Amino acid sequence: MADTLSGKVAIVTGSSTGIGAAIVRELSSRGAHTVITYESPAQKAAADVLATSLPTPATAVLADMSQIEAPKQLVEVALANWKRIDILVNCVGVAVNKPFEEQTLEDWDLLVNLNGRGTFLMTQAVLPHLTKNTGRIINIASTIDAGTKGMIESFTKCWARELPPKYGCTVNSVSPGPPRTGSFAAAGEEQMKILQPIIDQTPVGARMVEPDEIAYAVAFLAEERARWMNGVHLVASGGLFID
Repeated sequence: MADTLSGKVAIVTGSSTGIGAAIVRELSSRGAHTVITYESPAQKAAADVLATSLPTPATAVLADMSQIEAPKQLVEVALANWKRIDILVNCVGVAVNKPFEEQTLEDWDLLVNLNGRGTFLMTQAVLPHLTKNTGRIINIASTIDAGTKGMIESFTKCWARELPPKYGCTVNSVSPGPPRTGSFAAAGEEQMKILQPIIDQTPVGARMVEPDEIAYAVAFLAEERARWMNGVHLVASGGLFID
């Protein structure tokens, strides 16, 4: 892979495992330095292994994105290490796998604070430091979550109009189809029984999307030659979900 992102610095939230980790690996393979974030001490080992296995410099940071101080902390780490921020990937997210009737106020607060507020505050924290005229903001939305991840799609549309004239950046989103990740598998057998018939209808192939396939879509939007891609909602679902 050519070093098309050589010298760029990327913050990827929620990136110790799964889709976030795949995005870090893809960006690093193109030459980017990366800030890897993990949500709890239990994820530290995975984040450290990822950071040391990359071809470019990276640092792993404990940052609970449901807490309001986390975005500022990540910005400070990026600037202290590399004195610049070029790419922000808002990947962190959580799902509550319960029937609607069983969901609690605590569940709601977790979803909104992490998925919604975390993305909102992280983007605000990065903007003053985002490299002028070449910055990239990429939000990971979802094809199967109409709640807080739907909020991310709305953020993307609004920010894509408002922010580029001020910062020269682009703002786009990527929505994965059902992904083959550990967190998704943790939804349990019953969830998969419901989902499998839907997956079987995927035109390109009756399977879940692999994390590296999502990472490739993100890296494409991060490239300098994607400078005219703005306000795009890129759906990587094998044609399962077509607008």
